[in-house]
Amino acid sequence: MNPLMYDASVKVFDRSLSALAAILDKAVAHAEAKGFDPAILLNDRLAPDMFTLTRQVQIACDTAKGAAARLAGIEVPRHEDIEATFPELKARIARTLAFVDGIPVAAFSGSEDRSVVLQIRKQDVTFAGRTYLFEHALPNLFFHITTAYAILRHNGVAIGKGDYLGAR
Repeated sequence: MNPLMYDASVKVFDRSLSALAAILDKAVAHAEAKGFDPAILLNDRLAPDMFTLTRQVQIACDTAKGAAARLAGIEVPRHEDIEATFPELKARIARTLAFVDGIPVAAFSGSEDRSVVLQIRKQDVTFAGRTYLFEHALPNLFFHITTAYAILRHNGVAIGKGDYLGAR
């Protein structure tokens, strides 16, 4: 079996979402050090027509769990979008990682050619698994994690070397 699709999805999701959780910890520490309620950061956004920090985290998690499930040929678990605190966002990341990590490597066998159907702008769009992962899921994941990072940096959160996008 070729583990490429597993490695390129699950391992990347693990590293990226773990880095996102660390960035959220930095945000809380920053707020506490500056003497303001960390919850203020949750509704911040880079522009009025962009999603908030909370929504960026939710979408990153949805992207990872959805991609892993679709590639493995299993049902995508549903998470309600009810997080209102940093601990709740971190718990969502933890649930997502537990789900993704619980999918056996063997479930990804043949996923590069598995059909993935998404509804995009009220239309069904069909991808081969490989195309879905590399041209849709991973760019989407990175966009939302990077945007969460940018929101926090814009608010003065110091994120040191090694804290961002999965760097170790």
